[in-house]
Amino acid sequence: MSFNNIIGNDNVKNILTKSLKNNTVLHSYMFIGEPGVGKKLIASQFAKMILCSNFDGKECNNCKSCIEFDSGNNPDYIYIEPDGKAIKIEQIREMQIKVVEKPINSGKKIYIINDADLMTREAQNCLLKTLEEPPDYIVIILIVNNENKILTTIKSRCMKVHFEKINDNEITRFLEEKCNISSINKNILKMCDGSIGKCLSISSKLDEYSELENIFLNFNKSLTSVVNSAELLYKNKDNINDYLDYINVILYQKSKENINNLKYINSIKIVENTKKRLLSNSNYDMCIDYLLFNIWEEINEKNSRG
Repeated sequence: MSFNNIIGNDNVKNILTKSLKNNTVLHSYMFIGEPGVGKKLIASQFAKMILCSNFDGKECNNCKSCIEFDSGNNPDYIYIEPDGKAIKIEQIREMQIKVVEKPINSGKKIYIINDADLMTREAQNCLLKTLEEPPDYIVIILIVNNENKILTTIKSRCMKVHFEKINDNEITRFLEEKCNISSINKNILKMCDGSIGKCLSISSKLDEYSELENIFLNFNKSLTSVVNSAELLYKNKDNINDYLDYINVILYQKSKENINNLKYINSIKIVENTKKRLLSNSNYDMCIDYLLFNIWEEINEKNSRG
């Protein structure tokens, strides 16, 4: 894989490639952006290019470093991710023990910390010691979804690299070329929200999302008919948050298409209230009942509010 095989964020790829060509790679980076926009992929590819022994605008794929990188055995590449729900101080301490060991294959040693915003405060303070006085051969890349969770002292010692959402045209092309999906409606694209990660998840469940769309575009039927057609919601508790987000996309689009759109805006509020009920561990089936009954009542109110 090379940068050319990663869609989107061409500006980021150009900046990183230029730093390699000019030999101006820094000790610490912070890759910031929404989940699924390519931060991890680009960080991994950047690491491979840094470590390549024969880099000439792109990695060679033939040197010892590249071969071991592709097989997941490059000793100069270390990947750290959350242990459970957080990155703990013990993980950073273990990293610091290894940091003092010089590279084996290359002139550099790369540490990628994925979901770095999930580091505990203690772990961040521990990492700060390494960022303040890094060995010459160390490059640390923090992959961050929410930079507000990162200590200011850490942010000040990293070069911030901001990732943009992937545009709809690039997502459409990705679905056509990689997933063999040639027709995507605007609601699915809206649901992807510029994230290839979401795109991949959604593309594997297109039939389910189509079923959801049929349910919520036919709320003019009887309540009994709507409830009977909504088995997907009652039977898929694990996916309900994604389904609720998609229902909001459908309702929002309907609100844009209708003059008397308040009923759709109010329905979005019902969806958000359903999310709150689920978070408070309310009975699942009763939450779905609440969702369907109240939206049906809102959509079918005889005297629609303007």
